[in-house]
Amino acid sequence: MSVIDKNIGKLIAKAKKCFKKNEEIIETVDDIEVEDVRPVSDVSITDDLVKIYLREIGKMSVLSQVKEIDLAKRAQSGEMRAKQELVRHNLRLVVSIAKKYLNRGMSFLDLIQEGNLGLMRAVEKFDPDRGYKFSTYATWWVRQGITRSLSDKSRTIRLPVHMVELINKFKKVSSKLNEKLGRVPTDEEIATELSIDTHKIKDIVQIMELPVSLHSRVNQEEEGDLEDFITDEEGHSPEASANAMLLGLDIDKALKCLTLKEAAVIRLRFGLDSGKERTLEEVGKVLGVTRERVRQLEFRALKKLRMPGKCDNLKDYFAA
Repeated sequence: MSVIDKNIGKLIAKAKKCFKKNEEIIETVDDIEVEDVRPVSDVSITDDLVKIYLREIGKMSVLSQVKEIDLAKRAQSGEMRAKQELVRHNLRLVVSIAKKYLNRGMSFLDLIQEGNLGLMRAVEKFDPDRGYKFSTYATWWVRQGITRSLSDKSRTIRLPVHMVELINKFKKVSSKLNEKLGRVPTDEEIATELSIDTHKIKDIVQIMELPVSLHSRVNQEEEGDLEDFITDEEGHSPEASANAMLLGLDIDKALKCLTLKEAAVIRLRFGLDSGKERTLEEVGKVLGVTRERVRQLEFRALKKLRMPGKCDNLKDYFAA
């Protein structure tokens, strides 16, 4: 258990100790409201523990931007004390996010604890040189910590290895046919490629829609969790999601040097919003201009973006 883990544990323990000494209802502090927060099936003891915990973290001041950057840089260099401070001063962020996941099978306090684990992970991964607030980056990790725990608590099923392999094949064949045909393939087409009966396709789809914990064992004979056998090519880690979000913000910042029409051309041509690149003709139809005009706007926009300093903030993404 890390030092940060122990410190957060002390806060929880302190709340429990305070409750034993005094069972009176304690008012919440600052701008954290819990009167409207009622954990499902929790007794009043838990409510009071949450309030005491909120009072404790409410004593921590909000970091200034200068102080946050200083702590983040020190944390990045490995200084444990800086990591602890960065975590402690962002515990209220975890509470605000945890409130959104109430009534899903976990108590408020459990949600907070899982979110805190995500917060600690964010501290380890955060790069202050990107120029964004720590809370913006940490939000992704906190959400991941909470949602992953909720998934683990959900109803699980055990799948035989052959079914896991069939699901993998189904996903690959579906993707290839979709690309080849330019549309969603039918069950019959997928069944033909897999050399199985059509009715089995419906069974596979139903199984894929079940709430399965990725950390459940495949079966008693096989070692490893379900996530070790199924490759989710569409899934993204919270780090990838956070980086994608930051990349989007950096692109927006870079495009501010362009006119509205130039920016629109760049977004459409390179698929910055939809993920689909468009031809000169397609962009022209969208903007109501000729193909040649689109080419001119693109040339002018790219010339501006190539100027020193305009896209320097994007270099880190390509280096990664």
